[in-house]
Amino acid sequence: MNTTSYGFVFISLLLLLTFTPLRIHASQTKDDLVDLTLVQNATTLGAVCLDGSPPGYHLDRGYGSGANNWLLVFEGGGWCHTIEECVKRAKEKRGSSTHMEKWKHFYGIMSKNASLNPDFYNWNRVKIRYCDGGSFAGDSMYENATVKLYFRGQRIWKAIIYDLLPKGLNLADKALLSGCSAGGLATFLHCDNFTSYLPKTATVKCMSDAGVFLDIKDISLNYTARQYFKKVAALQGAEQFLNENCTSSLHDYPYQCFFPQYALRYVKAPYFILNSAYDTYQVKHHLVPHSTDPSKHWEQCKNKTTACDENQLDILQGFRYEMINALSDFNDFSETGGMFINSCFAHCQAESDGTWFAPDSPRIHDKTIAEAVGDWYFERTPSKLLDKPYPLGSSCPNITG
Repeated sequence: MNTTSYGFVFISLLLLLTFTPLRIHASQTKDDLVDLTLVQNATTLGAVCLDGSPPGYHLDRGYGSGANNWLLVFEGGGWCHTIEECVKRAKEKRGSSTHMEKWKHFYGIMSKNASLNPDFYNWNRVKIRYCDGGSFAGDSMYENATVKLYFRGQRIWKAIIYDLLPKGLNLADKALLSGCSAGGLATFLHCDNFTSYLPKTATVKCMSDAGVFLDIKDISLNYTARQYFKKVAALQGAEQFLNENCTSSLHDYPYQCFFPQYALRYVKAPYFILNSAYDTYQVKHHLVPHSTDPSKHWEQCKNKTTACDENQLDILQGFRYEMINALSDFNDFSETGGMFINSCFAHCQAESDGTWFAPDSPRIHDKTIAEAVGDWYFERTPSKLLDKPYPLGSSCPNITG
């Protein structure tokens, strides 16, 4: 090979390395896959997915100093708010365990790599699979001549807890209940109930990742999110399970307690809120739903922040204001709470190696998400962190948007 050929190969390799996208997750092998466990006896209790199949979870056992500590994470994945949507969902992995992956890799807060997850790597780590379509909130059923749907999130939650208790959860020293998106919302709904299953001597706390769904008006001044969750709560039969103190305070609109901003003040256990101030799911579905943008003026902005014009950026800053305002009492008055509200355009950040504890993960006051959560959980230092508004806030190299 001549000098010109070597030069071409070198330049080609340099270009490949320069433009290859950043790996968000550390490389893993088949040995890192965590098996799906189906709770077979759950069906006798009616604790079933939308299609009637048994619910499931993935458990990676703890060891050493973490052998008696437990991290449970609700899987996210949206909701279904009509029978038609739920029928479709029942034929997919978010509605049927027959379509779920049989193994999963664990990343971020779920990782077993101490260098990537220094505080929770050797805990018992459980991923609770999501198949009820309603953030594990309801207990009802729909049936006609051709369709049968089970909305059994409450029963699924209990069945999985009862399956885990004899596996060591009943002896927990420390526990953290978390979840992403719809799973993050589920932590608000189940946090205090979770503490009731564990020893009184255990340290039990909860965390929501991208679960603060706001009761806001969309750009057409309609309450799109409110109407959506009202239908979810009604379909699921969830109102009866919402916090009684919350529903009595909103007695004319008890379904609004499905919104974390109303439910949070009644959660007794120590709580940590991880959220983007510009949550991309809510921007796309609740602030600017398709119905409000028939000309697709927002299409580019919703997918790439640098494409937003001045008016759109003002609207996004208004969304940030609503987020901070909804959490102001929690920030000001909660003595046991923690918070990490950054300005990355993101949705769910705890279960990615790149955003949890990487060298270039988002930081607020030079703290990563992992450090902030760990400081709060282990009470090393107070941990309520609020980022500056975009574009002055966190650097977010591992997040597109």
